[in-house]
Amino acid sequence: MAHRRERHGRGLRGPLALPNPLTGDPVPLRGRPQRAEYFTACVRQAVGRVTASCPRALVGIDVGVEDVPTTVGGWSRDRVPLAAAIGPEPPHTGQVVLYRRPLEHRARTRKGLRILVFRTLVEQLHALTEIPMEELDPEGWATDDDWE
Repeated sequence: MAHRRERHGRGLRGPLALPNPLTGDPVPLRGRPQRAEYFTACVRQAVGRVTASCPRALVGIDVGVEDVPTTVGGWSRDRVPLAAAIGPEPPHTGQVVLYRRPLEHRARTRKGLRILVFRTLVEQLHALTEIPMEELDPEGWATDDDWE
């Protein structure tokens, strides 16, 4: 049976799990989350951590994600921004935008990406609200050097 699945050195062929005995449908196998899904999960986790430690930091501020920064002045080919913070101007709320592709490119591992997303969010919120870093990040994640 294994010989049939490993034909011509192309790897496994055929189903890896037996069908569901009740419905007869194939059992879906969970895969690793795609890059964009994982990045969104990292942002949610970072926002959750900030909300738990300092809820007032996110009052009147929207956090968003874009794939790449738009070509608005202020950056060159050598220095691509990882995020942008826009202060609140009535009637609009403040915004923190995290750029997915530059952050993914900077981090070497998924754990590093999670730390870098959190660090970037904390830095942007600190610049926008002037709340001390120790209050935004009491556990010290923003100073962790394990993101490379």
